[in-house]
Amino acid sequence: MKSVKNIQKITKAMKMVAASKLRAIQTKAENSRGLWQPFTALLGDLPSADVKKNVVVTISSDKGLCGGINSTSVKISKGLHKLNSGPEKETKYVILGEKAKAQLVRDSKKDIELIITELQKNPLNYTQVSVLADEILKNVEYDALRIVFNKFHSVVSFVPTVSTVLSPEIVEREAESGGKLGDLDSYEVEGGETKGEILQNLAEFQFSCVMFNAVLENACSEQGARMSAMDSSSRNAGDMLDRLTLTYNRSP
Repeated sequence: MKSVKNIQKITKAMKMVAASKLRAIQTKAENSRGLWQPFTALLGDLPSADVKKNVVVTISSDKGLCGGINSTSVKISKGLHKLNSGPEKETKYVILGEKAKAQLVRDSKKDIELIITELQKNPLNYTQVSVLADEILKNVEYDALRIVFNKFHSVVSFVPTVSTVLSPEIVEREAESGGKLGDLDSYEVEGGETKGEILQNLAEFQFSCVMFNAVLENACSEQGARMSAMDSSSRNAGDMLDRLTLTYNRSP
């Protein structure tokens, strides 16, 4: 009975800590949505783009006790890997967070290009994430970056989401083919840069903005899921305590 009471105290404290962290991150996450939306309007988000070099960027947490959000991200990442694999295609992983690393290293070690952990050691900001995005772009060759994360809706609701960032060459190809990016040529560009240079800069900036939002949304989802998990654990500990107390009182 004493040990169950102690566990209940710990789970209640963890729920309060998660609630405090969630409040701090939630405003940042909501504000960050305004960064990537203009890029989606301009460059689109084409998950169906058929390319040869795919990179799946899986965002997860470094710590556990937050329900099944990391398993969901890994499951979707594996699905994307399978979907975009073929005789002339190459799909690699970039992993953020210890939990996805632990699951993907077991059966996909040869396909992992880069692993980054302890992302939330310091408070998340755009500078930190843009350096991270730059590091990823330096180390991987890609036609499409597919970022997998959990989009925060509420404390009890998060939606597994995939955002797609295409390379400048693929954006240009899609624009010329007159698909969803066909309107891109209707914009006037001022300055001495060529179209290729502008698309290169836009793609890099788009990736860092999408990554910033994805990391914050996932951090919110993690804290929300941890709150729910710890709340359930506290209730379960209470039920167990009631049963143990009853058994103790009935014993001769």
